Amino acid sequence: MIYLDHNATTPLDPEAFEAMRPWFTERFGNASSAYALGHLSDGAVVAAREQVAALVGCAPAEIVFTSGGTESLNHAVKGVWEAVPAKRHLVTTAVEHPAVRALVLWWKGQGGTATDVGVDGEGRLDLAALEVAVRPDTALVAVMAANNESGVLFPVAEAAGIAKSKGALFLVDATQAMGKVPMDAMAWGADLLCLSGHKFHGPKGTGALMIRRGVRLKPLMLGGSQERGRRGGTENVPGIVGLGRAADLARLGLPDMERVRGLRDELEARLRAEVPEVRIHGANTSRLPNTSLVGFAGLEGEALQLRLGEQGICVSTGSACSTGMREPSHVLRAMQVPEAYAIGTVRLSLGRGTTAVELERVLGLLPGLVTELRDSRSFRGHER
Repeated sequence: MIYLDHNATTPLDPEAFEAMRPWFTERFGNASSAYALGHLSDGAVVAAREQVAALVGCAPAEIVFTSGGTESLNHAVKGVWEAVPAKRHLVTTAVEHPAVRALVLWWKGQGGTATDVGVDGEGRLDLAALEVAVRPDTALVAVMAANNESGVLFPVAEAAGIAKSKGALFLVDATQAMGKVPMDAMAWGADLLCLSGHKFHGPKGTGALMIRRGVRLKPLMLGGSQERGRRGGTENVPGIVGLGRAADLARLGLPDMERVRGLRDELEARLRAEVPEVRIHGANTSRLPNTSLVGFAGLEGEALQLRLGEQGICVSTGSACSTGMREPSHVLRAMQVPEAYAIGTVRLSLGRGTTAVELERVLGLLPGLVTELRDSRSFRGHER
């Protein structure tokens, strides 16, 4: 198998797994218990909090452990709704993850208003439009650090400056960027930041929300006094330990992303040279080093995904949370990608385990598969 869908999820790093193992069995104590076994678990949680904070670029006390990115986003957005009753306007972008888009609908359902800020044809955020969108009654500006489909990086520090100049809180969805590019929540000016462990070789069902010191949010999960009263429920100590170790490995492994970038760039150069009517979405702006969103005119991306899958090659047709829909993704629509290329788009997202040998095999198959699908006439052609 050749796995090229690391933006959907990543394999658990063996070192993270080994770090987790004893906390399932002999070190099973409740981190809230007042005896030695509990203190041992509590110490492990404290250590993991420091590891995640080092990756994010914040103080350990600002990290709240959650079950993943979706819970973190819900805590942030719903927490701001409760905390800032005098302001009922939300600003986000037209290309946010489906989890954020669902929260925009929730916000409107509560009686609030929301504004989506657009992007250009390369997927770049329109900062001038963002400046206009943020109003005196804006409670929160929510912007992703990197788009999960195109990999395009967003100017989060500039966006934060706009939000703060108008008195709004600023939320960064760093889920897709974590472990691929350097993080610095403090320098970015983030009030809130979300991450998910399974995106950077940590365990599924783990994540964190950074809440900047001084920002007051009501807890989403009510229960005990865990996480300093910010998230009730017995801590998932094995998961938190694995998340912490994965954060350490991601931070230390950032230099290797340049190797991954080189592989991605070679892949794209070969595709341009060997396949006619191909478009790399977002190629002319800053992107994650591992992501290539490729549009092939004259075929359906889903068909190409299936044919590659038959050869043991895993790719995506877009966000894993919104697959199953045949129309172009909301990201490609926002980028105004011509329909022929949008319908024929697949995402190849490399990982730190991806090799040149694997990509050579992909390149040996992909041009021929594209030609076969275009010749079959069973799929929408580029004239559309």
